Amino acid sequence: MKTLRLVYRLLFFVIYTSRIVAEIWLRGLIHGYDIRRAMRIRRRWARRLLPAVGIEIETEGEAPDFPCLIVGNHRSYLDPILLLRDVYAYPVAKAEVAGWPVIGKGARMAGILYLQRESAASRGDILRLIGKRIDAGFQVMIFPEGTTSGLPGTLPFRKGAFQLAARSGFSIVPVAFIFADPADYWIGNDTFAGHAGRRFREKRIQVKMCYGPVLRGEDADALMDEARGWIEKRLLAQ
Repeated sequence: MKTLRLVYRLLFFVIYTSRIVAEIWLRGLIHGYDIRRAMRIRRRWARRLLPAVGIEIETEGEAPDFPCLIVGNHRSYLDPILLLRDVYAYPVAKAEVAGWPVIGKGARMAGILYLQRESAASRGDILRLIGKRIDAGFQVMIFPEGTTSGLPGTLPFRKGAFQLAARSGFSIVPVAFIFADPADYWIGNDTFAGHAGRRFREKRIQVKMCYGPVLRGEDADALMDEARGWIEKRLLAQ
């Protein structure tokens, strides 16, 4: 039974995602590229894909519907997909995602901002893009730990985006991702195929998403500490 479940879910993932990528590309070819249309299609993809592969989601709080910086702890490659179910946002992802089968091609067309994590120039470019996207009325989602973690709380946050928010007056909304089973974390040198091959066999993956309060301020350190503190409080309360 688990093998059949795995095969069905992997086939659904590949076929449905390929269809969505083709839809974004074809609509752009016929009507001209429109990021808002691509984001609407992307949201439809996330809302159908997640339950089809066994993801059960409980939501606490309200997802933001205004331009802001969304910051979250990072447990899995599922984290941005979970957010895309609720918001029209530009996710910031590591550059390696661009090379993932199926996902990489569609992600760039649907508004992913790719970051080369070890490149100071790339980090500077991304911060400038984040500012432009929020000024244009969009949301941007980041994972300021810089990588996934299986710690009870979080890794230290990187300050760059908080400095941008403090300097520019952008709102910040923290979000905590709480997985019921630590086996669903995707950490270390695990691959997408390896992790999906193990976890898509299981009947369900249970996740709780907790949206926090809107944070504003002119002190980057205080903003960072407040966002991280709120997320850790939710993680450690479980």
